[in-house]
Amino acid sequence: MQASLYLIPVTLGETPVGNVLPSYNKEIILTIKHFVVENVRSARRFLKKTDQAINIDELTFYELNKHTDARQIETYLQPIGKGFHVGVISEAGCPAIADPGADIVAIAQRKNIRVIPLVGPSSILMSLMASGFNGQSFAFHGYLPIETADRIKKIKQLEQRIYSEHQTQIFIETPYRNTKLVEDIVRNCTPSTKLCIAMNITCEDEFIKTLPVKDWAKQMPDMGKKPCIFLIYK
Repeated sequence: MQASLYLIPVTLGETPVGNVLPSYNKEIILTIKHFVVENVRSARRFLKKTDQAINIDELTFYELNKHTDARQIETYLQPIGKGFHVGVISEAGCPAIADPGADIVAIAQRKNIRVIPLVGPSSILMSLMASGFNGQSFAFHGYLPIETADRIKKIKQLEQRIYSEHQTQIFIETPYRNTKLVEDIVRNCTPSTKLCIAMNITCEDEFIKTLPVKDWAKQMPDMGKKPCIFLIYK
């Protein structure tokens, strides 16, 4: 088989592997000895959860995150030139989606290396699926600005787009700021604008609910320290 760059999804939270990942993924993982990972410790934990028989000490890990020197990333693909597969593992969900793994995928594409994405959970797409919002036209914006004034300005801009372009707007926040973000949405969006909060997707305490903004003020869920996806639409 041609040496390739495999994009390996991981579970969201402590969800059992068998609940969200096909058995084919495990077959591929067992053929890989070189992994580009966002965090070595969590990658090791995921691989052990996938198959207890995996000998972690036989594997090579290359860390790729915001601290990685851009000049170093290209060297992570060297095993492919020697005939070995390389796998990319994110912290959660799908590599290269809101994830630094996109950098090594871009290099692989430039070098004409075969890139193979494996099937797995994407919290962004799963939240859109469950929201009841427009799945034909949507945009993901990552994190909104931290400064209050800038964040409110951005929220209003995104709200304008749902009415002018009929486009679902999707974004995320650092868990400890989730509640503050929702409060800003409630205070600054049109009361009839709909907000979907999707929290801990695929986990036992999964919460996905869509309501008009005015109704969220009455029943704010406990979002502290929980990964959330936020979507707004008309």
